[in-house]
This record gives sequence, structure tokens and C-alpha cells, in this order.
Amino acid sequence: MSKPLILHMLTTAKNLSPFDVNMAVDAGWVSAIPYTNVEPDEVQGLVQDAIFSRSPKGLKYTGIFIGGRDTKQAMDMLKAATDAMFPPFQVSVLADPSGAFTTAAGMVAIVEDQLKSKFNTDLTGKNILVLGGTGPVGQIAAVLAAQAGANVRIIGRQLDRAQRITDMCNEQFGAGKINITAGADEDKAQYIKTADVVFATGAAGIELLSAELIASAPQLKVAADVNAVPPSGVAGLDAFDNGKAISGSQGAVGIGALAIGNVKYQVQSRLLKTMIEKDHPLYLHFEHAFDAARDYIQASK
Repeated sequence: MSKPLILHMLTTAKNLSPFDVNMAVDAGWVSAIPYTNVEPDEVQGLVQDAIFSRSPKGLKYTGIFIGGRDTKQAMDMLKAATDAMFPPFQVSVLADPSGAFTTAAGMVAIVEDQLKSKFNTDLTGKNILVLGGTGPVGQIAAVLAAQAGANVRIIGRQLDRAQRITDMCNEQFGAGKINITAGADEDKAQYIKTADVVFATGAAGIELLSAELIASAPQLKVAADVNAVPPSGVAGLDAFDNGKAISGSQGAVGIGALAIGNVKYQVQSRLLKTMIEKDHPLYLHFEHAFDAARDYIQASK
């Protein structure tokens, strides 16, 4: 008789996300056990308690999920988890803080697909503005787009904070192979004139890209918004839009939050299921989420 599937879900936050719990159980994990207010230095002990309580064969039915809200901290915790294990005592681990890894992966993959289908091009060399980009989704979207060859600028209300976030993304996530730059929100009217793509990743209910800015963007091709709460982060964009022309633009199309959310949902589900299905341990993060998002979009055609 096989052992029940147990996913140990670690978060540094006060509460574990109900969204993540639902996703885990719906993906096939029988038990989703929460560990809240976890300190990063507690990860090793928690992981080793999990791996030593089952035989190597039984570990196939055990997994670790890392949540929280901080992208760097989540990646550090993922490394701590993997470093705590050794053959044959190894289990799969998925990091997705605040859903940022899977959400960003979905957004960038949809935009990439729209560039190909509507404009016969890709992310290489495109000028991308990440508005409200200092948060988790903005950070990872910037990294993924930069890794795909785009020229990316993270825009924040405070230039010094945007610069700190940009430096962290380049150093911690880009391994010195990407060069994201920073910009201030007050200067976005200048940057939009040469932008090919806009990612709106700010707080809910704040319009980041106005109709006036859209009209002043001669080479804008795609604008994507992760905010489903009115008003839209991009003027005139509906949450359900998926490649619809943006009113007042010079040929740009829009991607709404629910279109992005559908891909995010599918990606997170696929990664959680893959942890169950594979016979070897997987250590999954934003790059794997991006691969899954690309695969899902292609398979859906």
C-alpha cells in the first residue's frame, strides 16, 4: 500500500495562502501541511525532519513548497532546502512566493506569444517597462524578459528603491548575465516613447499606464496587467482581454489579469503535479515556471 502524498508548505508569513493550499490538494497532494512564520534558518531542520521520517522509497510521496512574499528569501530557502538533502534522502521542492514566480511566468509567456502571433517577432531586443516593478511579480517578470533578450527597465515611485531592486535582480537572479536598469515613475512619459512592451505589476486599483501615455507610445506592441481590481493598471484594458486592440493606441494589444491568471493557474498546477509524477527530485522556481507556461501556451493552440 502506497503512502499518502504529503506536501509540507513553508511560509515566512503569518498565514499560508489558501490559494496555494487549494492548488496543492487539487493537483493531487492528499495533505497540505502549513508551517507559518518560518525563519530561513529553520528550513534545514524542517526539511530533514520530513526526509528522515520515511524510507527512500516513501519519499516519492513527500514534497516541500516554499511560499512567503520575498523573492530572494524564497530562493535562499529553496537552496537551504536542497542543501539539507542528500541521496537517497531527497524530495521535490517548489518555490512560488506570493504566486509571483508562476504569475510572472504566465505574463511573460503570453506577451511573448502575442509578439509572435501579432507582430512576427519575439522578446529579443525589445524595450520593456515594468511599471510598479519593485514588487515580487515585477521583479521576476523583469528577470525572465531580460533572460529572453529584452532590454528591461524596472519603474518605481522612488528611484533609489527601484535601483536597489534592479541591482538585486541582476546579481541574485541574473548571475551577472542580464542588465536590467531602473527608472522613476515621474519619468515614464519619457520612457514610454521607445517602449515596445509594458508590464503593469503594481498594487491593485491603481492605473499605471494612462490613455494619454498609451497615445504617446508610437512603438508600443503589447501591454499586460496583472491587476484584476478596477481600475485597470492599463487604461481601457479589461481583465478578460487576451490580444485585443487597445483603444487609443497605435496598434498595441492588451493582456488582462484574468488571461494571465489562467496561465498562472495551469502552470502552478502542472508543477505541483510534476512533483508527484517524477521518480526523481525536482527543485523548481521561476525559470521552470516559465518553461511550463511556454509549453502550456503552445499546447493550447
